[in-house]
Amino acid sequence: MAWPFLNRDGNLDAIMQLASLAPTPADFDRPPLIENAEGRPRGVGVEIEYAGLTAEQSARALAEAFGGEVVQDDPHAFSLRGSELGDIAIELDSRYLHPEKHPTVLGGVGSMVASWLGSATTYVIPCELVTGPMPIDRIHIVDEAVEVLRRAGGKGTQDGTLYAFGLHFNPEVPRREADAVVSVLKAFALLNAWLRREVAPDATRAFLGFADPFPREYVHKIADPAYRPDLGAFIDDYLAANPTRNRDLDLLPLLTFFDEERVRRVLPNEKIGQRPTFHYRLPDARVSDPGWSIAPDWNRWVAVERLAFDRDRLDAIGEAFRAFEGEDKSWADTAERLAFR
Repeated sequence: MAWPFLNRDGNLDAIMQLASLAPTPADFDRPPLIENAEGRPRGVGVEIEYAGLTAEQSARALAEAFGGEVVQDDPHAFSLRGSELGDIAIELDSRYLHPEKHPTVLGGVGSMVASWLGSATTYVIPCELVTGPMPIDRIHIVDEAVEVLRRAGGKGTQDGTLYAFGLHFNPEVPRREADAVVSVLKAFALLNAWLRREVAPDATRAFLGFADPFPREYVHKIADPAYRPDLGAFIDDYLAANPTRNRDLDLLPLLTFFDEERVRRVLPNEKIGQRPTFHYRLPDARVSDPGWSIAPDWNRWVAVERLAFDRDRLDAIGEAFRAFEGEDKSWADTAERLAFR
């Protein structure tokens, strides 16, 4: 494959300049707890949406760069297995195009129509790359995969597409207990205004109402330093205030992992896959931007975890929020000052 940033004389000056700017492992912060409850390294999965490539083109480009076996799961879903990146799934991001996974979606129409629809909408419906869990200290390798997709023709939100493409993190919970989960949720909710300001959500995503924040009344409730419920009470409170996947920190997969029966009593028909991870949904993936890296977004998540496990600071910010009467923009400044001073 030709390197598009070689200059006309073919020298390496441009390559060396880009390499000096590329994020390194040192650019990715480490959370305060890097091991899970069993003492093994915590894992993290990453999801990236983009356009401009088919699932097959994406899988083969990644295989060329990282090795592994390309496996076709259906005409618009491919897997890369055993690569340096681990196992990866790449597919067009629509349930209607994968009837084998979702057999009731198209009824009896089946695979032939799904294949045709996928071919007709390849450059309208985005692709989604989903990594398997990888050790947190290897998350930087995802930037290398983004570079491969970029060189192959992948497009992001900034390319004038119909969608604002998302970047999602699925970090494994460090402890499978209510106190740890409540701490992270408290920290996230209290820093949410700051996170949104720093991320600068795409206007299209805001217009669509994608990934709503937690209701203010709920944040006020959980911000109370005395709010430390057991797991069952916490799940009940969460479901009463958030009976939806449409949250920027979606806890339903985690709560379903903990107690599926309790969740299903409230949401019997919601599509929820259970897993012991948080699901942090960011609104913007800029795959074709040579300067874009997942590092800043990841580091902001780490800032959430650092606050979560600093109990004195977390309680102080919670009390400040409950006494605060200004707007979100002003709270973002206050939260930043209190959390990071």
